[in-house]
Amino acid sequence: MMTPLRVTVIIGSTREGRAGDRVARWFVDQAVRHDDLAVTVVDLTEYDFPGRYPAEPTASIRAFVSEVGRAEAFVVVTPEYNHSFPAPLKQAIDYAYDEWQAKPVGFVAYGCRSTGRHAVDQLRTVFTALHAMTVRDVVGIDLLAGEPTSQDTDQVGRDASVLLDQLRWWGLALREGRAARPYAS
Repeated sequence: MMTPLRVTVIIGSTREGRAGDRVARWFVDQAVRHDDLAVTVVDLTEYDFPGRYPAEPTASIRAFVSEVGRAEAFVVVTPEYNHSFPAPLKQAIDYAYDEWQAKPVGFVAYGCRSTGRHAVDQLRTVFTALHAMTVRDVVGIDLLAGEPTSQDTDQVGRDASVLLDQLRWWGLALREGRAARPYAS
């Protein structure tokens, strides 16, 4: 029996009244249906990150980096704010470096009309710089149409299934690659 792929779902919004926790909960419900995935959630609101980058990592930074290091694959749940992703998400991403390398990243994005695609485009650039592998397909949710469960559930569910299939494939391939040889950064 193969060890389940350790997938960490990161909730990228820290705003009061955010939709991110509800969107993440919906996605996690899709992901846990797969026995070959071990899903954990990392909510950025649970970390007390400093306002500026400190000379020495704080306990919160070390805890976040440790979570990133344990994961074998990621799904970033991100809103789109002003055609980009939230600053606290960028701050958190920057606290880790080697921990992202040679691991796949998928995206569940939400926004109004754009379904978060602008945020995902920018996140792809950031994760590429960190030597992570972003999967092609994205789950995009238009909040003007309501929560994921009130939208075209068939389509959003299919999108989640495709994302999870791609994440699983890349996650297992990269797990084997990292085990066979160190990543050349």
